[in-house]
Amino acid sequence: MSGKAEPAFVYEDPVRPWIGARPVRFVAILLAALAIYAICLVYVDFDLERLWSGLPRLAHWAAKAWPPDTAELDILIRRALETVAMAVVGTTLGVLIAAPFCILAAQNITPVSWLHLPARWFLNVLRGIDSFVFALLFVAAVGLGPFAGVLGVGLHSSGTIAKLWSEAIEAVEPGPLEAAAMTGANRLKVISYALLPDVMPTLASIALYVWEFNVRSSTVLGVVGAGGIGQELKNSVDLLSFARLFTIILIILVMVTAIDQISAALRRRLL
Repeated sequence: MSGKAEPAFVYEDPVRPWIGARPVRFVAILLAALAIYAICLVYVDFDLERLWSGLPRLAHWAAKAWPPDTAELDILIRRALETVAMAVVGTTLGVLIAAPFCILAAQNITPVSWLHLPARWFLNVLRGIDSFVFALLFVAAVGLGPFAGVLGVGLHSSGTIAKLWSEAIEAVEPGPLEAAAMTGANRLKVISYALLPDVMPTLASIALYVWEFNVRSSTVLGVVGAGGIGQELKNSVDLLSFARLFTIILIILVMVTAIDQISAALRRRLL
């Protein structure tokens, strides 16, 4: 047996690293955070008493929603398929727009270095404006219907996809790209033969994830007249048709769950 003594167990306080050697500074930051949170509660008019008084009304509506109204099930399913189609076409449009912009935004492969930051700013604008807002604008421009929803989904998705793609491209090891460039290959060949085979599974996985998200977001675009099952959802709420509303909610849950499972399975096969 060794004569060395076992090291004594030293308890480390998990709070101490956060406080550090400046407890006054820590307390000041904590108080500032609590003050900001209190101001946010005031601005959102947070009121538990109103919630408690509204629960019986919500329970009454839930009771009126049973049993679900399936009289127009065929129409509702067609609207749900319209929502899925809107997400598919919108995501495809987003991919087509994102493809050139992700190259400009990726610092390691951008053909014009000074375009890197403007491309990033433009993508931030597309990401910053929600598809709901884009759809509202396009309803005014092209009229009611799913086409406005497709345009809204496409523009917002392009910013998200291009940003995530550019970050995936920038994370690639530079060795293969430099080796391909040293052989005399032009930029297009470097991207085609050295970059894309390495990052394509990640790019496809990102596109699938955005499509999955777009299916969920497309369900509410009908509120602004952009078609899909969201339009039926709004009509049912306006008419206080709770049984029909419950049927729509069930269809949305089934649709979103199925899309989530399909997208997850495809992404697992890619990565």
